[in-house]
Amino acid sequence: MNTPELIAVAGLVAIFAIAMWRSLNMGAVALVAAFALGVGYFDLEVGDIAKGFPGSLFVTLLGVTYLFGIARANGTVDAIVGSAVHLVRGRVAMIPWVFFVLAAIITGAGALSAATNAILIPVGLAFAYRYKISPLLVGLSVLNGTNAGGFSPISVYFNIVDEVFGQSGISLDPAPIFFFTFAANLVLNLAAFFMLGGTELLRRGKHLVDSPDDDTSGSPTSGTALAVKTVTWTTKNVLTVTLLVGIVALALGFTLDVGFLALTAAVVLAALYPQDSKRAFEQIGWGVILLIGGIVTYISVLQSAGVVDNIAASVATIGAPLVAALTILFVAGVVSAFASTNAMFVVLVPLAAPLVLAGDVSTLGFVVALCIAASAVDSSPFSTGGALIIANTEEHGRDRTFRGLLIWGMSMIVFAPVASWLLFVLPT
Repeated sequence: MNTPELIAVAGLVAIFAIAMWRSLNMGAVALVAAFALGVGYFDLEVGDIAKGFPGSLFVTLLGVTYLFGIARANGTVDAIVGSAVHLVRGRVAMIPWVFFVLAAIITGAGALSAATNAILIPVGLAFAYRYKISPLLVGLSVLNGTNAGGFSPISVYFNIVDEVFGQSGISLDPAPIFFFTFAANLVLNLAAFFMLGGTELLRRGKHLVDSPDDDTSGSPTSGTALAVKTVTWTTKNVLTVTLLVGIVALALGFTLDVGFLALTAAVVLAALYPQDSKRAFEQIGWGVILLIGGIVTYISVLQSAGVVDNIAASVATIGAPLVAALTILFVAGVVSAFASTNAMFVVLVPLAAPLVLAGDVSTLGFVVALCIAASAVDSSPFSTGGALIIANTEEHGRDRTFRGLLIWGMSMIVFAPVASWLLFVLPT
């Protein structure tokens, strides 16, 4: 690499290091780095730097997190969770799959993955202890479900990937990407289910009760676990779900902008129920918006200076295009296990774009592989989701859960890139 590329990479490393060392928002650090390098080294105008901030992605993240915040504040999320648990009708083996499906639906509807995990993991682990299910199994079911829904056409992950690829002139078809990533995470959860006691749960049959007083788990905290209660759907719950379904229909059927649709639905609900809006506004993902906006702006500065193209050319010289693609997938898995998956998409997509544009690898195959490789490692205990599982595990089982997550998460660093490369990149 030449000096500009080395400085750019060093800047990126410094952004991650400073943000993690001092617990700063990585996006804020990236914006400062974009300004310092853009003006001080690459001789760019401030206006050119500001143009790199992703306005459309800002609207998308604002709209979907605001809408999801209202859905949480007005009880719609609780109603969905409660109704789903009732559907199992006492079949304990279905509980992990209830949380898998719920996580997929909630994230697929536009919620941030971190928000989905924060809501469902504590609830899921309460059920796990109450009914003697492996907490690791239920926790992984939530994480795998989050990733399964994470690449729906209106999800945050997909919109980030689509936006950054779009900046390189590459258009994506959301339907097959969603299908293949969903299928991959479904397979991963099937493996987790049978490796972590699913067979025993199937033998157990019906073992759900309707009151915490009937608990037989022997868990010291089972008395505080959530009971399976009758769920009452209010008018605003039904309206919220109707609007969510309408967003999906309009986005897919008429290719309308998801961000503005979600923001419109949120404003409608806020106008009708202002008391929910006040609480929901606090749940808007400002931190994530700043994170993504800052990283995208920094990468945009590098693109404007020609640095990204030069680095991509260097990656291509590693060997055959397929080897370069595999290298990028490994980088995605390793870094995402310890850092933000959102940020990884923003950083790696511009490096991968030249391989796709040159026709060296299939667009669909590589995008699917990248999505799987970067997200499957979210089960690492060093990720937000993994940390939530450990934090909600009872003290006596915390070390065991940590070891299980460590083994699973670290194995995904190798398995996910290799498997996705073999299945989706190599054949095409």
